[in-house]
Amino acid sequence: MFSSVISLGVSGIGGYLVSVEVNISNGMPHFDIVGLPDAAVKEARERVYAAVKNNGFRFTASRLTVNLAPADKKKTGTVYDLPILVGILAASGDLKKPAPDTAFIGELSLTGELRPVRGALPMALAAEREGLRRLFVPAANAAEAAFAEGLEVYGVKDVRQLVRHLRGEETITPTPAPNLATDASALLDFADVKGQENVKRAFEIAAAGGHNILIVGPPGAGKSMLAKRLPGILPDMSREEIIEATEIWSVAGLTSDEHPIVAARPFRSPHHTVSAAGLAGGGAVPRPGEISLAHNGVLFLDELPEFRSDALEVLRQPLEDGIVTVSRVAGSVSFPSRFMLVCAMNPCKCGWYGHPSGRCKCSEQEVHRYHARISGPLLDRIDLIVEVPALDYEELRRRAPAESSALVRERVNAARERQRERFSDRAMCNARMQAKELRACCALDAECDALMKAAFETMNLSARSYDRILRVARSIADLEGTDSIRPEHLAEAIQYRTYELKR
Repeated sequence: MFSSVISLGVSGIGGYLVSVEVNISNGMPHFDIVGLPDAAVKEARERVYAAVKNNGFRFTASRLTVNLAPADKKKTGTVYDLPILVGILAASGDLKKPAPDTAFIGELSLTGELRPVRGALPMALAAEREGLRRLFVPAANAAEAAFAEGLEVYGVKDVRQLVRHLRGEETITPTPAPNLATDASALLDFADVKGQENVKRAFEIAAAGGHNILIVGPPGAGKSMLAKRLPGILPDMSREEIIEATEIWSVAGLTSDEHPIVAARPFRSPHHTVSAAGLAGGGAVPRPGEISLAHNGVLFLDELPEFRSDALEVLRQPLEDGIVTVSRVAGSVSFPSRFMLVCAMNPCKCGWYGHPSGRCKCSEQEVHRYHARISGPLLDRIDLIVEVPALDYEELRRRAPAESSALVRERVNAARERQRERFSDRAMCNARMQAKELRACCALDAECDALMKAAFETMNLSARSYDRILRVARSIADLEGTDSIRPEHLAEAIQYRTYELKR
């Protein structure tokens, strides 16, 4: 007796079809799973056997072979428990063979309840691409999988409910697509920050163009406070961006029944003890790291010089390419990693270098050593460097309300809309312009060219710094709603690269 059930798997953050073939033949009782299964897949034998027996079904006392095709692709995880059980019941005659446009995924408990699995959305999208019509998933994964269009997703609580549905005795209602509305009140507001208007302006420019930013200032100046409020002024996410971010979080196991979709831009703030693998991703089965979890959002590195040098150098290639490739014995996997890098640091080890109070006791050598922890190539990839001064008493006691994040976000959304019209691409922003777009969108008149030449020669800028100044100037012009870059836009962009670390 033979049956075949469609299931799905995940490689990296992409899903693919898996055919679960079940064959029952004469011979000594034996249950074997083939098709390059890992330990978790092999252990499905015990879970499936217990679930079948504990729900009152007959488990065959013959030779049972399960093949996961394609057999040359490594199968990992617990997603194949449910399709194996359905295949066994179909081959035994307890169930009709499922339709060829129906797929099953899910982990079983020993009592037959379904537990959530990782990668529900990538697998649902793969099912949609392959033309499947119905997908049965654990109830906790249903809302996430339902985000795939053109697919009926059924959330299943346990084996008994599924069998009754397949026999026509009970109907499981398809799960509707999740609500993407985000609670704006949950985001921190720039109105809470007193003073620091120049820094808020820099964050607005960074948000408008997707630029990387470094803020330098003494303890208590508000660096972390400002950075944590950046998501409140970032533009709304498109459906494509939501799918990309949710796929990554789903594979990492960070989605849940309460939060099935990443509808707000991610904000990741790893501790400075994080390893290079923690940032880039890794593991025996490669999983996304912090820079991929921050995809389409913000990666905030507080106390930048305290991070390990090898961890910081991992950022260099993803900042340029928007992708990180993790190579392990099990294979090579690429994860998207387009993020805004926001860094914060003190001007010295004690934090008070250059303060008028003279509280800093660090020697010049110690200050140089502290700044030297940040490599030149990494610093060259940061678009804006802004000094955050300590607040005086009058600024702290001021009660006048500051501008809210909602007002800033309106201007940022307007600037991003100009960029979408210019590039005809919702995911494109000024920070990602390449040479072709720079020539077309950042042409300088004679006055701007003279200003840029003077800055290039005086500040000993690199070619990368030259391009980044042009991109920032373009974002400033977009915030003002002008088609061309004017001298004041260029001067402000140059100003954000005048802070010189003591190297």
